Amino acid sequence: MEITPAVAAGRMVIQAYGGGRFRVTGEIFEGSILVFRESCTSWAAAGPGDLDGEELADLIARPAGGEAPPELLLIGCGAAFVPPPKGLRAALKARGIVLEWMDTGAACRTFNVLAGEDRRFAAAILAVD
Repeated sequence: MEITPAVAAGRMVIQAYGGGRFRVTGEIFEGSILVFRESCTSWAAAGPGDLDGEELADLIARPAGGEAPPELLLIGCGAAFVPPPKGLRAALKARGIVLEWMDTGAACRTFNVLAGEDRRFAAAILAVD
């Protein structure tokens, strides 16, 4: 699905998702991704059961390029909404990170909206077929 908005130079934009991959600012990523305002990387998680609050907090605490750690984490949980794993929200909250949990499509669209704002956020998005 094509979802390309206009965003400021240097910001990541999720242009497409599906088929087990993402196109982010012109680059193809196979599988799940971690996306920050100014960088994107592949992520080994394959399903909601792979999500651990402490591990996620550690992964997003040090964005590439010297970005400040995010205050908000969007998680795209797959093709259909499922509840977050028990304890995930509390583990992130203990590290000062607000969790926004939604399906992958909604997370991609929300990321692009937030990319146009000056907020500290990141997204951990599970790939969908």
